[in-house]
Parts: sequence; structure tokens; C-alpha cells
Amino acid sequence: MGYRCLLNARRWKIKRHIAFKLRIGDILSGKPNFEGERFTNLELDGRTIVRANVIGNVVEKFESSGEKQYTFVTIDDGSGQIALKLFGDDVEKFKNVTQGQTILVIGLLRHFNNEIYVSPEIIKEQDPKYLLLRKMEVEKTRPKSDAVSKEQIVAVKDKILGAIKNAEEGIEVEKLITDLRDISPEIIKQEIQKFLEEGIAFEPRPGIVRYLG
Repeated sequence: MGYRCLLNARRWKIKRHIAFKLRIGDILSGKPNFEGERFTNLELDGRTIVRANVIGNVVEKFESSGEKQYTFVTIDDGSGQIALKLFGDDVEKFKNVTQGQTILVIGLLRHFNNEIYVSPEIIKEQDPKYLLLRKMEVEKTRPKSDAVSKEQIVAVKDKILGAIKNAEEGIEVEKLITDLRDISPEIIKQEIQKFLEEGIAFEPRPGIVRYLG
């Protein structure tokens, strides 16, 4: 009996995490935190986020055909794309989800293979107008600290460029992502693309980036 009470208490504690209303771009720009190799939460605008509430259009759906059951769905809200992943019996939650639908998703944030994704708990079809409403809702509550944000952006850019400079023979993008775990992989890739376009860096081989000094 004591074990069951403890198990129920733990489940209740998990459910008590706030599902923050976010745009996908915010999730992708957040800082993933880890305990060892285990992802614990996302840090964004001073908030510690474990669960998220997002709305997006379904742009892709993949269902496994083998013994292992899993379904991956990708949604887009105009600020970015994120994967929703379910495994085993939970794939039933995706049964009525089709490409082109607008859906609201509440779920736990997960991190695997340098990618952050959502493990859905609740999925509801929504009218597409809610995409705009969510954008307005999030922007209304966004902290107004443009000066700080610009300083943070410059600091992140300098950190990524510094890591590329220090690798005389070039560095793999995946290694950069692994080494700079306090920066979102999506942000790293965006900055690398800017460096390539601006002629600050080049790709001697696919997936390798080198400083053009």
C-alpha cells in the first residue's frame, strides 16, 4: 500500500508541472538543461519548463510498419517546427490526426539525439484561427528586455564562433552541438548558416565547418 501511495504521489507531482503556452520558436531557442546525460528541463526567459502547450499545423506524419509501434508527427506554427513522438499503445492518440489539421498539444518536453521534441499527453483539433491568437497571447506575455536579449544573442554568437576558431582543422557540426549543450542545436545551426553566408566560415566537407581567417 505504501509503495502505491508513493507511486501515485510521484504521478501527481509530474502532473502538477505547468504546461506553459509557447510558440515553437521559443522552445527551439530555449536552453536545455541536463543532469548528466538525462534531460531535465528547458530554460526560457527565466522560466523552468517541463511541459508545454503548443498549437501548430500538421505538416508531416510517419507511422511505423514493423513490430515496434511508434508515430512521429511534425507541426509548424510559423515560428518553427517541432516533432511530436509517441510509442507503443500511446500511438492511438494520433489515430485521428491527419496532415493539414491544426492541433493543440499539451505534453512533456523530451530530448534525444540533439533534438528537443514533445511527448503528447493531450491532442485536440483546433480552428486555424487559434494560431494567430496564440501568437498574440504569447507576445503579450513576453518579457520586454530587448537590450538583454541582444547581449545574449551576441554572447551566443561569439561562443559558437570561438569554438569554430579554436578548431584549426575544422569541426563537425554535431560535435559543436554536443560541446555547446547550453545552446539550442537549432540556434547553433542558424548561426553556422549565417557564418557561411557572410563568408566568416566555410565547409571543407559536408557537416564540417572551418573558420575562414
